Amino acid sequence: MKQLALIVSLCLLAGCAGTPAPPGTQVALERLQQTVAPGTTTRAQVLAAFGPTRRVVFDSGFESWVYQSPAGNGRFSEFVVLINPDGVVTKTRTRLPALP
Repeated sequence: MKQLALIVSLCLLAGCAGTPAPPGTQVALERLQQTVAPGTTTRAQVLAAFGPTRRVVFDSGFESWVYQSPAGNGRFSEFVVLINPDGVVTKTRTRLPALP
């Protein structure tokens, strides 16, 4: 009986650890910049690392994903990821918040 309780507990913990973050979740800019590498990182890897986010899908098959990062004083930086039709990150861009 104790083994069953242990197995169930481990499964529940594993489920929580593997759940992607909901859209709008903020991610540290340094983590985004260090994790996403154009030409090598895939759509699946970005999704697994940071969860779903706002995205635009173009007729060409390219996708643009936008993540937010806290930049202090209630402002946010944006990290934009361009994914090609093959599912590979093609380009990234960081847009810092405007100065007050």
